[in-house]
Amino acid sequence: MSFADVHAAHPWDDVLASVQAKTDADVLRSLARAENGITELEDFKAFISPAAAPHLETLARLSRERTLRRFGRTMQLFAPAYLSNECQNVCTYCGFSAGNKVARRTLNPGEILREAGALKKLGFDHLLLLTGESNKIEVPYFVAALDLLRPHFASLSMEVQPLETAEYAELRRHGLNAVLVYQETYHRETYNTHHPKGRKSDFAYRLDAPDRVGAAGVHKIGLGALFGLEDWRAECFFTALHLQWLERKHWQSRFSVSFPRIRPHEGELQPKVEMTDRDLVQAICAFRLFNGEIELTLSTRESETFRNHACRLGITAMSAGSRTNPGGYAEGKEASLEQFAIEDDRSPAEVAAMLKAAGYETVWKDWDPSYDQPLALSR
Repeated sequence: MSFADVHAAHPWDDVLASVQAKTDADVLRSLARAENGITELEDFKAFISPAAAPHLETLARLSRERTLRRFGRTMQLFAPAYLSNECQNVCTYCGFSAGNKVARRTLNPGEILREAGALKKLGFDHLLLLTGESNKIEVPYFVAALDLLRPHFASLSMEVQPLETAEYAELRRHGLNAVLVYQETYHRETYNTHHPKGRKSDFAYRLDAPDRVGAAGVHKIGLGALFGLEDWRAECFFTALHLQWLERKHWQSRFSVSFPRIRPHEGELQPKVEMTDRDLVQAICAFRLFNGEIELTLSTRESETFRNHACRLGITAMSAGSRTNPGGYAEGKEASLEQFAIEDDRSPAEVAAMLKAAGYETVWKDWDPSYDQPLALSR
């Protein structure tokens, strides 16, 4: 059985109706269970339901307490490093979409190293490598990039096109620590509407990509939906369902969930469904109460004010000083090459200072190469 089979067994409309039907009594029962750390999918439905909105303060308190118990007052900072914006997909919400008339660029080895130097000066020891999806940018390019960057950074993650298990395993051998594969939307028909052309148009292949990542033994797997394409409550449920299935099958891996909302970009798709700031806080807290072990990530898509407050409620990782154009750190921001516009444009040092003032310690890496070395046997 694959997750595609699990997904098919949960009709979207039935899931949404079940969430909407949760009552105040259901929420109170689930909150009582959360106090004892024993929540299940039905509790998660209650936490994301409209009935939970009046209990947001309690959700936030419990989420903060559970996060502090597990992660302490730490916050991981990372930088997204775009290596290429060349893309053959047509995605209605993305500035890199093949139909958009933007300049295309793929960094060569020298340019990648210049980006590395600029990022090291900013303090980062953890990079998230991103590209568009193009047949010009395949596994050999990723291997070369990892080989260039591995000596300079403690941890390297990737968010690129879905690959085969053997390809993920090869990238792991070259120093890859984590893979993020966002489904964008778990609603099949909506997915097809927003991905009409390109390799990304295969809904099932993308849906089962995290399973292939786990089968390759990659240390961390990242999940998420792009909020705004469909109802956020149903998207959250399917993300939680996906997380639960993967954790049971690939228990050796760590997991993270991200919360991207649609941002302005070349093409200007307007969200079909609004997710307010309160809704996003509710989703963050629901995931923390559902699973105390997962890492929850908030990007610079969100505003400075929102991030300053949300970081205390369950978030464990944040990007900072982000550039979404290839070469953006060494050469500066170039809007015509951006995937989307960021909202929080503070420097990494400014974000770190905010966290310190809030009583948090910043962590600049996500892994250490020494973890990959076999343990010496004592005699």
